[in-house]
Amino acid sequence: MNDHTPSRRPSKEPILTIQQHILQEQKRFPGASGEFSWLLSGITLATKMIQAQVRRAGLTDILGAAGETNVQGELQQKLDVYADEVLMHCLGVRESIGVLASEENEHPLILRHGSPSANYAVVFDPLDGSSNIDVNVAVGTTFSVMKRPAGEAASDPDAWLLQPGTQQVAAGYVVYGSSTILVYSVGNGVHGFTLDPAIGAYVLSHENIRMPSMGKYYSVNEGNRASFPRAYNFYIDRIRNGALGHQYSTRYIGSMVADFHRTLLKGGIFLYPPTAEHPSGKLRLLYEANPIAFIAEQAGGVASDGRRRVLDIQPESIHQRTPLIVGSQVEMVEFTRCMNDVPG
Repeated sequence: MNDHTPSRRPSKEPILTIQQHILQEQKRFPGASGEFSWLLSGITLATKMIQAQVRRAGLTDILGAAGETNVQGELQQKLDVYADEVLMHCLGVRESIGVLASEENEHPLILRHGSPSANYAVVFDPLDGSSNIDVNVAVGTTFSVMKRPAGEAASDPDAWLLQPGTQQVAAGYVVYGSSTILVYSVGNGVHGFTLDPAIGAYVLSHENIRMPSMGKYYSVNEGNRASFPRAYNFYIDRIRNGALGHQYSTRYIGSMVADFHRTLLKGGIFLYPPTAEHPSGKLRLLYEANPIAFIAEQAGGVASDGRRRVLDIQPESIHQRTPLIVGSQVEMVEFTRCMNDVPG
């Protein structure tokens, strides 16, 4: 098997569903009672409901803008609202969850953080790239799970959420594309499950995914290059000009989950730099950058905000933004060198 091909389970081996896999992974947690697998089953159920609506887009009144803006100041799509409501409902009934936070809502949903049975906080972007739905381009969902903080912090809902990415106990994403695939990690490697519509279950299709150490593609919105910091443009010019030993091709979908999924499987680099309009970056740290960084590192990749490891950032607010540069080892080493050597 070459460096560019994720491990796939041979067809003659028994089918392994994501629920079975989660139960196996749960054994790694001392004193596991089933609450963690029950929590993750809420995510899988919600994403099946979301993909059903995505599949029917164009046949039902689910396309287009909902007429409202979210806390980010972005126009909400109808599917944004639906996806957010579904995830809130499916996770809200899980007694192990104390706090929920979503890109679509200004304030977190405080469920039962005072209950001794509530041990987790979940943050998510219900539908990344939702504006692409109208033109039939892949979209996705990202999620991150954190443990209840210890001691006095447990009484403060913000303390449940404002933890650095190193404290994630699980993270993942779903891509709704030509097929629906869920990729997740609980800190023991990265695994991908494709939704089999014939049986209505996510089935293991990509076991122990490893990001290639070097790729052939870079992904960035070059329409904004005029306002990128100088070091980013210097780096892009270098990889375009063959400084790493070969010519790179550009691939950019405009749906962060889809762009990263290609990078995870094929290698290369995905860049979302700061710009003049968004000097602090545009992606949200808690429910976009952190889960992607967690997955990347578990697969052997690297994730940076341009100056530091994404997972080391101490969040200050639940909607905090950040630049995100994530990719293979070779490309990220060169990126770091450029950032250190080029001023501005």
